[in-house]
Amino acid sequence: MHAMGIDIGTTTISIVMADEDSGAVIARDTTSHTSWINDGCAVGKTQNPEVIRSLALNAAQRMIREHGAPSCIGLTGQMHGMLYLDAAGQAVSPLYTWQDGRGNLSLQDGRTAVECLRSAGCAAASGYGLTTHFALQRAGQIPADAVCMTTISDYVGMGITGATKPVLSADMAASWGAFDLKARRFQRELLEKLGIDTRPLPKVGSGYEVVGETSEGIPVCCSLGDNQASVLGSVQQLSDTMLINIGTGSQVSMGVDHFVECAGSIELRPCGTDGYILVGSGLCGGRAYAMLERFYREVSGVKEPHYEVMLAQARQFVETNGLDAAWRVRTAFSGTRDDPNERGSISGIGIDNFQPGALTAGVIAGILGELSESYDAMCAITGNSARRLVGSGNGLRRNPLMQSIAEQIFDLKLQIPAHLEEAAFGAA
Repeated sequence: MHAMGIDIGTTTISIVMADEDSGAVIARDTTSHTSWINDGCAVGKTQNPEVIRSLALNAAQRMIREHGAPSCIGLTGQMHGMLYLDAAGQAVSPLYTWQDGRGNLSLQDGRTAVECLRSAGCAAASGYGLTTHFALQRAGQIPADAVCMTTISDYVGMGITGATKPVLSADMAASWGAFDLKARRFQRELLEKLGIDTRPLPKVGSGYEVVGETSEGIPVCCSLGDNQASVLGSVQQLSDTMLINIGTGSQVSMGVDHFVECAGSIELRPCGTDGYILVGSGLCGGRAYAMLERFYREVSGVKEPHYEVMLAQARQFVETNGLDAAWRVRTAFSGTRDDPNERGSISGIGIDNFQPGALTAGVIAGILGELSESYDAMCAITGNSARRLVGSGNGLRRNPLMQSIAEQIFDLKLQIPAHLEEAAFGAA
């Protein structure tokens, strides 16, 4: 029998069909979705949920026609973001993505939504679903017919099953912030003290439970977080393996079998029925490398992609001069979870290294350096270190120089999963 996994990413929709016994990928499909919309907010980052859902359903139906019906369907997708639904379970707002910045805008009392939530003892960051909800409520911008909130991947699941009410896994619920990780429920009392309307909060399931069936009777499960799905789809031994994932953003993850207190930039996230993962995130991540490529295109005036030239120049520079001679680049171009106002920086430029290869190598090392800082903090929290290093995400898969620099920075042999689309595979 086969299982289907659907991953609703920030820019793509990926679907895999996997053999349940061997784990072999029978089929896979990736579709880009140009769903960004302008909602009138200067720092808003919103997408059209109907475009995403339509593309996902069509792609899933196409794969089923070509390869037969799966025995079950698993879902995953971009975390933190949310949208509002009406009583019929239909979207009445855009998808407010994890990149949305309105949580950092000043409210009437001069504080931001992030600051208000954190002062009350809630986990919060701009782009977190409940931070965005608070900011929209204070701005009077919640649709009048909104009765519930959900994630984009769970909205796709509702479209597959015809459900009118969402059920979230603890993965996704916790990604909105203001979540009790021990009890695995929203911190409603703290939210209500701040005057936040908790009525739209959905039910939190006990695990990755079946939330409905297709018209053909195929069971569909509630969505995993894409971080958790990537871990489950990439790592065999959670307890002693570090996973670095570099896509649009970047994460470093490491499993832990019990609740631990975290602070600063390290998050504890639910994973499975009763396990957890420690996670550190780079808000810019692989996007920093894409930004550099656009910069090179603008300088050269050539429209064709520069990735091959970038890689060749950086590799030659590192082979000739060593990584220590590269520019030192701090890739916090979108800020950090702790300090959204932090910005990137470049230093270490001299007469002998004033070369584009030194800049490219420095950006790669900067992306990985953010994750290395988070990993060091995880080791301090747990008193343990990883024995294995696994790398996933297209930003890492397609860049052999990034792979070798990762081995140098983390001092571990890097392993790459045999299959592509790790999050969709993990969902399957």
